[in-house]
Amino acid sequence: MPIAKGCRVGVLGAGQLGRMLALAGYPLGHQFAFSSATPDEPACLLGQVYDNTPESLQAMAQQCDVMTYESENTPVELVDQLNTITPVYPSAPSLYYAQNRGREKALFTELAIPCAPYQCVNNLDDLKKAIEAIGLPAVLKTTTEGYDGKGQFVIQTPAQSDQAWLAIGEKPAILEGFISFKRELSMIAVRNADNQQVYYPLVENQHHDGILRLTLAPASQIDPHIQQQAQDYMQALLNKMNHVGVLTLELFETENGLIANEMAPRVHNSGHWTIEGARTSQFENHIRAITGLPLGATTPRQPYAAMINIIGEYGDLTPAFSMPNVHVHLYDKTERPARKIGHITVLAQSQAELDNTLQSLSQTLHLNK
Repeated sequence: MPIAKGCRVGVLGAGQLGRMLALAGYPLGHQFAFSSATPDEPACLLGQVYDNTPESLQAMAQQCDVMTYESENTPVELVDQLNTITPVYPSAPSLYYAQNRGREKALFTELAIPCAPYQCVNNLDDLKKAIEAIGLPAVLKTTTEGYDGKGQFVIQTPAQSDQAWLAIGEKPAILEGFISFKRELSMIAVRNADNQQVYYPLVENQHHDGILRLTLAPASQIDPHIQQQAQDYMQALLNKMNHVGVLTLELFETENGLIANEMAPRVHNSGHWTIEGARTSQFENHIRAITGLPLGATTPRQPYAAMINIIGEYGDLTPAFSMPNVHVHLYDKTERPARKIGHITVLAQSQAELDNTLQSLSQTLHLNK
């Protein structure tokens, strides 16, 4: 891919991810356009907005030099169609695998990337057979469109099979066996069309009610061979899918190494810390990758960093603005239970400094409720 200067970048979606992509891309000389069902999404003030009709999306593609997307639930057929007009990255194969948990797990298995035992489930009889094969406890997950804990049901006893099947809407699903793990980690990697690849350090993610609340970056006490193991997994995925852009892999750290949970072919919530915390943010590197620019350094700017999601309501953010090395990002979204409406990044020179700042933020802003 030749280096493109002054590109018009189209983003399918206009949420906070599109907003942060544009904020990272404008200093590189690019312009942005977005697709949105409504004119009040977070990115809509940062470029031309197209509606989601086929005709409008085709017009958007004709006006753009390159396109990308916010969500792995973007239809593969749409990406294929738009790609005949202008390049779309990541390309359709990345979506094909990442938007369906069954295909995703099959890809992990093909590439010898360990994952939880699983079986695909298409009806209640399939579920009961899968329970017998995998054992309990286990998690029933819809194969598509599940996020932030949605579309999932934890099955503790065989008697819950009917309840679980109804709870996920009687949709195609996979049953995953439980994994005993120390903590949840994730890695973000970036690849461009020239096969330059860069990797961010593994980070630790803490969830509540299925929603990411806190990311610690880098994750503490990561042995070099664990970081390398994650990079090896990522390299295999990037090359298999000929992926261009950011790819995120969520992992479980176990006594026997890393177990893959799921991947996302896009910029990711667990990488928001990179805006202030890394030499090049995930957003800038994604734009660099899809526009043919060399990728930037991924090393942390300070030894310790954390990202706290603001969930549901803003609260009194005044104390955060007065704290050193604290950076507040608000998405211009209305308050709603369980909705990600902003995040706060904390940088620190020591673990004690990071812990003290996180404790102060937690107490004054009630961010973890």
